[in-house]
Amino acid sequence: MLFCFSSISSARVVLSLFALNLGATPSAVGMLVATFYALPLVLSWPVGVLSDRLGSRGLLLFGTASGACGMLIPYFFHALPALYAAGFALGLSFTFYNVLLQNLVGLLSTPENRTRNFSNSSMFGATTLFIGPLIGGFAIDHSGHANACLYSAGLALTSFMLLVLWGGALPGGHRKAVARGSVREMFRDPGMLRILLTSSLVQMGQDMFQFYLPIYGHGIGMSASAIGAVLASFAAAYFVIRIIMPRLIGWLGEEKLLGYSFFVAAAGFMLVPFFQSEIALGAVAFTFGCGMGCGQPITTMLLFSRSAEGRSGETFGLRQTTNNIVRVTAPTVFGFIASLSGLFSVFGISALLMAIGGALTHPRDRRPPMRHPAP
Repeated sequence: MLFCFSSISSARVVLSLFALNLGATPSAVGMLVATFYALPLVLSWPVGVLSDRLGSRGLLLFGTASGACGMLIPYFFHALPALYAAGFALGLSFTFYNVLLQNLVGLLSTPENRTRNFSNSSMFGATTLFIGPLIGGFAIDHSGHANACLYSAGLALTSFMLLVLWGGALPGGHRKAVARGSVREMFRDPGMLRILLTSSLVQMGQDMFQFYLPIYGHGIGMSASAIGAVLASFAAAYFVIRIIMPRLIGWLGEEKLLGYSFFVAAAGFMLVPFFQSEIALGAVAFTFGCGMGCGQPITTMLLFSRSAEGRSGETFGLRQTTNNIVRVTAPTVFGFIASLSGLFSVFGISALLMAIGGALTHPRDRRPPMRHPAP
């Protein structure tokens, strides 16, 4: 998880800044961002179904190889089409990472330690959001945009070697398993539907901040290293808030804490356009991270708890499919908005969507979860 997601988070920064360096407009960068999620939109659910039957090792090996090879394309070809090709390859690897790694945490856990394990894995995820942008930013400043692609490829290759050496310890699948129920039945569960919607908003908020803050920073003359440092402060907040998240859940409960996190994230989006100092933007990014930091692990725990026995991979695949419907369309739409009316409108609309996410977390469905009570 550490090396897989670090390769993705560094590559996002490298490709976005590479595109800007080549003269891309905000709408072109938005289309580049959309390429990261086009394949996850189509493939997440099938990958989840396959993982329930075949296990995760072989699928993860394919995903890491795709990520490493994809980042070699812009190293050799310095043009926007090469960046788009790399974006599609990264999207393929991200499909496998996002569905399989989170599902493995649940499969390797018991009901007694599941909250702890998801909390620990979320801190590793926060660590990747911290070191990935730093690696990408410093690699660009010290080695250039093309050579920076090799750093991201190296992280993916390290993941591949770890899976070759120790991947046999991962749980296998159930080749004769027969799917029970249907996707339609999952959507009929109001609690499941609400979790899927809020999960999509969490991911969209995180992605919009990660992709449009570099564009804003580039526009006000910040260096790549400074942009990477600001994004790292956002990730540092993730790490801090997830250390105390179990206590916050015990005090407020999952849904109330999730609602508060959306409102804090909305405030972070609104504050960005009012500052140009690196220190001030770092503080705003930290505030945003404190808000969004609880969203992903809480929705992950709730989703795994509501998934049917033997179909957790399929459920996580469905989650990524709904996430990526938003993630494919939002960057393109927001990119055109930024081109027409400026980045201030992008941050304002994002803040509004985060506030809507906070409203969606009010509990309405009190039926017990499908698997066992939420941790």
